[in-house]
Amino acid sequence: MKGTEFLLRSLVEDGVDHLFMMTGGLVDPFLPALAEVPEITPVVAAHEGGAAAMADGYARASGRIGACLCIGGPGLTNTVTSMSAAYTDESPVLLLTGAVENDMQGLGLFQDATASTYNDVAIMAPVTVESYSVPNIELLRHKYRGAVKSMLDDARRPAHLTIPRDIQRAEIDAEPVAASAQLLTSMTLDTEAAKTLWEALGGATRVAILIGGGVIADDATKDIVAIAERFSVPVCTTEHAKGIMPEDHPLALGVFGYAGTRHATDAILAQDLDLLIVVGSTLNVRDSMYWSDKLAPKNGIVTVNISAVHVGCHTIPKVERFVRGHGGAFAKWLLNASDGDAKQLLETGAERQAWVDQIKKGPRLYDPENMTSDQVRIHPTRMVAECRKAMPRGTIAIVDSGAHRAFASHYWDSYGPREFITASNLGPMGWGIGAGIGAKAARPDRPVVVFSGDGCFRMHGMEVQTAARFGLPVIYCVSNNDALGNVWLRAVNDGDIPARLNEAPDQDLAGFARAFGAEGITVTEPDDLAPAFAKALELDKTVVIDVKTDRNCKTPTQPYHEGAAAWSYKE
Repeated sequence: MKGTEFLLRSLVEDGVDHLFMMTGGLVDPFLPALAEVPEITPVVAAHEGGAAAMADGYARASGRIGACLCIGGPGLTNTVTSMSAAYTDESPVLLLTGAVENDMQGLGLFQDATASTYNDVAIMAPVTVESYSVPNIELLRHKYRGAVKSMLDDARRPAHLTIPRDIQRAEIDAEPVAASAQLLTSMTLDTEAAKTLWEALGGATRVAILIGGGVIADDATKDIVAIAERFSVPVCTTEHAKGIMPEDHPLALGVFGYAGTRHATDAILAQDLDLLIVVGSTLNVRDSMYWSDKLAPKNGIVTVNISAVHVGCHTIPKVERFVRGHGGAFAKWLLNASDGDAKQLLETGAERQAWVDQIKKGPRLYDPENMTSDQVRIHPTRMVAECRKAMPRGTIAIVDSGAHRAFASHYWDSYGPREFITASNLGPMGWGIGAGIGAKAARPDRPVVVFSGDGCFRMHGMEVQTAARFGLPVIYCVSNNDALGNVWLRAVNDGDIPARLNEAPDQDLAGFARAFGAEGITVTEPDDLAPAFAKALELDKTVVIDVKTDRNCKTPTQPYHEGAAAWSYKE
């Protein structure tokens, strides 16, 4: 078989059934190969950046590899932002790009972006775990397999392979072989270091667990729930890990950090917290309430992570214990601890439950009255609340970057892993529009709703036609507030000119959707939200719901901003 067919069949062996792509001369040989591999459905995007975001959404929603194909040069550079989001959020996306023939590189060919010119491999190297140009057909199977292993080794990361056209067309004498299943399931743990938890307890009663995004790949939800129930330990998550602990569980306190819940904030920043167990989070600025000085449990913090590099960069407790390992492995270890080892946790369960009950007597959310607000223009909180009521329990929410993300993170309840997906570290605008397409391709059995904004739609709204063209019924819920919401909320305090620079005219996004083959619904009255969401579900097609929202609404992030105001860098 040819190199192109070998790569496609290798993807099939590794569980990939969709290839998100943009055509072009440097990948022409892949087109007839796709006809030979019907197990892969090609989805042609409007833009390479959209295709990479789709592959990222596919990987996050499925737990498998996401795959993207485009030409090198301008095609590759268009993917850099989406690949960067995959890198910072630990998502395994394989980018395949085409290049001019090996023996023609550096001779002035059109779109030559090899090492002889400005070097695609070097451009992609900082945002991938491996970036490599295949020099001969004999190395193709080795470099493909090496890229997959690198992507799935400890932290999930994207990878990039450049395939020159002579390698695409060459015959290869090898059969595709699936990667070891253990690459996706193996988890390591330093069990001796884990035992320091018993020492750290030291009489502790008020113990809480904070789960971060590093646990997503471990599929540890059942064990985390079982731990909470066995020891009556409350569980919070970071925004990136939202849903790993079902948010309607009695021991779930919700998200801690930026746009977090009142329950999680009260528990973790309480002066009477004895011990915090942080699993799979580095406690970056958003996940630590801007490195709050109040994040200071009496017995310190036990941190479980596969790497210590970024752990506790600024939030440095008096006592910090580090356990190297996967969060999922730690969860299994703790769940299976003997009654003797876990004696203190077991004996203090009733006291801890009383503490949790006391926390939960107060309101879970900030400003809950906005969930039923009748104001016009529509309050973004009402938009999210009505969408949550209308959507089935297992709905996957893809959340783009902007003020709408704070509202969605706070007021949307998530009940399972990989059901709340957002580019939480890099935050590129418009990423969610493509990511929602990838998520729907990965999980056709689940409704997928994308929370986006009018600013995001101006960047990547053309991917709506991709969803409609390929029959992927994604529901786009757009907070259309005639502004770049978060930036405008800051700029309005700096005067008329800064505010106007972040404003935009009201545009008919529902009409835009219809022009691109999707259904469009405009909502201007809050009571029309529920019927709009019900109709979108019933239609079972790509729908854009253009919700005219108020840009003056403050996001539910006051504790985070208080932490930012109080923070100063200290060695």
